[in-house]
Amino acid sequence: MLELRDVSLSFQTSKGTFDHGVHHVLDQVSFKLYENETLGIIGRNGVGKTTMLRIMAEILAPTGGEIVKRPGKTASLLTIGLGHKLDLSGRDNAMLSAMLQGATKSEALAYLEQIKAFSELGDSFEEPVKTYSAGMKSRLGFTTALLTHVDILLVDEILSVGDAEFRKKAEKAMKERMAGDQTVVFVSHSDAQVKSLCDRAIWIDQGKICAQGDPEEVIAEYRASMRK
Repeated sequence: MLELRDVSLSFQTSKGTFDHGVHHVLDQVSFKLYENETLGIIGRNGVGKTTMLRIMAEILAPTGGEIVKRPGKTASLLTIGLGHKLDLSGRDNAMLSAMLQGATKSEALAYLEQIKAFSELGDSFEEPVKTYSAGMKSRLGFTTALLTHVDILLVDEILSVGDAEFRKKAEKAMKERMAGDQTVVFVSHSDAQVKSLCDRAIWIDQGKICAQGDPEEVIAEYRASMRK
């Protein structure tokens, strides 16, 4: 479905601790994503996991290497609050977010009642998002992204948000989506989620891939490294 070939992302910095003033966020990362698989990405904070998703979604352009995607296939980053305008209602924001995720206007309109029902926002769906709590914003963002149909779904720690009951509901919905023909790349700090949801895992550290393969084996290597 998609391949990263020696993908790098770097930028200039004034800090002398980096290599000649260059900070390497990703450094020649290569891997393939296969149709219908769920690929887990693990690693410490700040090692390039979210950057990798943004490059795969073509939100960021790499400074080196290339991304090869099967023609006609769409990829979308599922992240909280994508496209939210605080003065607009939940309904209007859901429509804008769905269109930013790749839906046409007519498709976005068709999703709205489903989004309202799943997010459990009730009458607040018609109120400005600036009146929402953090949990309400999370439910709106997750639901809008989940119900927008794309070929490759890129998930950035989305199952760790919201209250306990909504997290259970969100994880169940994600499992149902993954059990179908959805191709997913999933970033998480939860070993249990990666083991239960992912077919394959990649451990990334300091912008490089340290291990990839069976989720349990990759997680074991990662945890052993963390203990050291």
